Amino acid sequence: MATTSIWDVKDNLKRVLDYTSNPNKTEALSDEDYHFNGLNQAIIYTTNDLKTEKQLYVSGINCSLSTALRDMNTTKKQFHKTDGILAYHAYQSFVPGEVTAETAHQIGIELAQKLWGDRFEVLVSTHLDKAHYHNHFVLNSVSFKDGLRYYDNKSSYQKMRKVSDDLCRKYKLHVIEEPQYKSQHYAAWQNEKSIRQYIREDVDYAISRSMTMKQFISTLERMGYKVKFNKHWAVLPPNGKRYIRLRSLSDDDSYTQEAIHQRILEISNVRFESIQPRNKPTPLRLNGNIKNAKKLTGFKALYVRYMYEMGILPKNAPNKKRVHFLLKEDLRYLDKITQEVTLLGKKKINTLEELESHLLEAEASKEILIKERRCIYNKIRRCTDEDRKILLKNEIEILSTQIKEKNKEVMLYESIKERSIQMADKLKQVKDEENRSSKNHRKDEKEKC
Repeated sequence: MATTSIWDVKDNLKRVLDYTSNPNKTEALSDEDYHFNGLNQAIIYTTNDLKTEKQLYVSGINCSLSTALRDMNTTKKQFHKTDGILAYHAYQSFVPGEVTAETAHQIGIELAQKLWGDRFEVLVSTHLDKAHYHNHFVLNSVSFKDGLRYYDNKSSYQKMRKVSDDLCRKYKLHVIEEPQYKSQHYAAWQNEKSIRQYIREDVDYAISRSMTMKQFISTLERMGYKVKFNKHWAVLPPNGKRYIRLRSLSDDDSYTQEAIHQRILEISNVRFESIQPRNKPTPLRLNGNIKNAKKLTGFKALYVRYMYEMGILPKNAPNKKRVHFLLKEDLRYLDKITQEVTLLGKKKINTLEELESHLLEAEASKEILIKERRCIYNKIRRCTDEDRKILLKNEIEILSTQIKEKNKEVMLYESIKERSIQMADKLKQVKDEENRSSKNHRKDEKEKC
């Protein structure tokens, strides 16, 4: 399955220039006129060798990488259309692990051929720097055939989506035949799907802890939900933006009001007393004094606490506590969180100051490697000895690997800075909510007495 999007590139769009001209992603600027810098930087960004494995996955349609900018500018000047939108930057992304780099690039080439190959110059680049391989297309806004401009509208985008889906079927990739939320981007639809899954798990948890409908509602409210009693019951999750009907949590009728009531009645008929003899606890001996044990602080304490609240730590704990709704979404990023924890332990980072110091050091090291690689590129251009060129190219390959690793390290440091703030905020919200629930529960108990 592949998701698609397309947007225009203008010479005066500061957002596009800032994004595409990031010095960490591009080499030196071209000598072309400033008017075409937006187009130039779009080409530089999409063909970055850090993203495309040294440009093994870059192809030109009606142009080549080395002449793409010149060809596109020549077309514009030939038809006196050098103003306005310079190009279109399109995007096609695949599900992680569903497609190889070669197949992704082949699909991108075929998509560009079918949509624009008969009239426009197009550069196709497959980026491999993310878990989801994705294609970038830089499409000239003026046709070399008739000088007419490309017109991007809802109809042309629908055609792009259809051709992309047809190619996915051709290469045996999954395609959403009838998306439930046609007006949403796939990422938004996928997020909505995840939220419903989390709500369904919480509803199941509340049912399992209830013997009456009143207890079921109280349990949901203690978990931070708001319940609305209309014709169709609906719930608003913590920090949610809109109510979601319970009956919409499943394709069948297992979450209607009647079905939930029936499930609770079945539970109420079950004896909760255990008929198994209790196991005698096994005593454990601890060497040393627990009072003298080092207490975790800083980032380590934050991450350990967060992973405990997410139910990840301890690994084999029986009857793990319910994961709060606010934290469930982060289970999708467990691999990334694990990488961050590993880096914190490896570099012995525990404070924000230490993190900032390592970040600056990593960025400086990366810049040195990039400058060193740029010098070797210049040497290759001037070198006439083929054997010497091979040695220089090997040096570039080693440097590119080192730059890639440094870039990952820098991204992890930045991710830790951002995530630590989010973690602290979410843990505070969870604690405040638990305190409110506990206070309300004690109040209810007093009123019953």
